Amino acid sequence: MVITVASSVKASRATDSAGAEVLPVDVETIPESTEAALAMQMATSTRKDMDVSTPEIIGHLNLLLGEDLGADEDNDVRELFRKAYRLLDLKNRPTAETPAFGTFIYLRDAADLTRRLLWVYTQRHGLGAP
Repeated sequence: MVITVASSVKASRATDSAGAEVLPVDVETIPESTEAALAMQMATSTRKDMDVSTPEIIGHLNLLLGEDLGADEDNDVRELFRKAYRLLDLKNRPTAETPAFGTFIYLRDAADLTRRLLWVYTQRHGLGAP
């Protein structure tokens, strides 16, 4: 049995039945992170900025994929999961050799998908839209 905390305030971390810490979905930080990533512009953002934001967005996306968002019952949510898994596949992630434009597009795609899954999460848990 897993107990999760769904709150718009930072709550204490829940634990699962084995006593391991379960990270709550932070519905304040995720929108801030994705907004910052989506506000980046190719002409003014450095590769370093993108390389710093990408792991954070990937972490948020992975966290949301671990939640019950109704993919078993909803084809639209299932399609979002498919896109997310495809995006998170290591062979599709940017590397040091990836041109800055490719990293920029990847970051924007990941941030957009993360926002969409967060919206599904807030709807399923009766929280205010992010």
